[in-house]
Amino acid sequence: MQAFNVLSEKFNTFFNVTHFPEQPESLYEPNNYFLQQTGKKIRPVMCIMGNELFDELHPDIWQVAAAIELFHNFTLVHDDIMDNAPLRRGRDTIFKKYGTNTAILSGDVMLIKAYKYLSQIDTHYLPAILQTFNTCARQVCEGQQMDMDFETVPAVGLDEYINMIALKTSVLLAASLKMGAILGNAGERNQNHLYEFGKNLGIAFQVQDDYLDVFGDATKTGKQKGGDILSNKKTFLQIHAFENASASQLQQLKHFYSTTGQNDEKVAMVTEIFTACGSDVWTKELAVRYYNKALQHLDDVVVISSRKQALKELADMLLQREY
Repeated sequence: MQAFNVLSEKFNTFFNVTHFPEQPESLYEPNNYFLQQTGKKIRPVMCIMGNELFDELHPDIWQVAAAIELFHNFTLVHDDIMDNAPLRRGRDTIFKKYGTNTAILSGDVMLIKAYKYLSQIDTHYLPAILQTFNTCARQVCEGQQMDMDFETVPAVGLDEYINMIALKTSVLLAASLKMGAILGNAGERNQNHLYEFGKNLGIAFQVQDDYLDVFGDATKTGKQKGGDILSNKKTFLQIHAFENASASQLQQLKHFYSTTGQNDEKVAMVTEIFTACGSDVWTKELAVRYYNKALQHLDDVVVISSRKQALKELADMLLQREY
């Protein structure tokens, strides 16, 4: 099985083309701008790896992987609007650069293009691929709605938050692997274990993402430092701190999470409380726990162990990343 970076280069060769017509330029140019930004393309490459884990690469894997990448970027374009995020991968988000209405339409047409790629695959595989893709797409929307709903309640429990993350973030990683496995003619049991590997790895990925938003290097993440704090978002760090803060710390947290605006002092003070409560250490340990759960499911996939090595290395990379 080929390494992540090798398959990533091959996917980029396939994907780095013009996906949209020239006109109307006001609709399609923002998408070209967004797709030019360097992303890790983890999800489409995981789809390819899910295929190669069981068989030689199916010719249609590139279309499915492209659909996954376009769907993922569609969600990012719309998420940035809902989160009022000014930066994505170190550059202006579409809605900041081109306006909200254009960003909505540009995201929509990106999703339509994703389905265009799916429509090109072998009809033998199309029903199972579409069922997996559509279920995943619905769950991602459910997770995003839950995330927004959480913004209006004073506190969220850890189990509730993990369920939301599983839907918003993890199921796309899981479904990407499963769709690759479908094209690799994997059995249902192997498909399910690979799905659970991706789901738990996705939760570990989000735990790490929440950590990096506060404690990461903004020059590496390409995001505004403490953006989740500034937007009063529920995160693994925030939930742990609220549950473990002293009375005075809790009072401060409630105060800061009731204010809005770009406030460097707010980020600094909340970060200090996170550290004092041990939320940073706890979050890192939680990521490791979900990483281990993911590896157990990978171990249970019935293929030669050596074929799993590339996925194991990818899991290690995601857990140790700094951006």
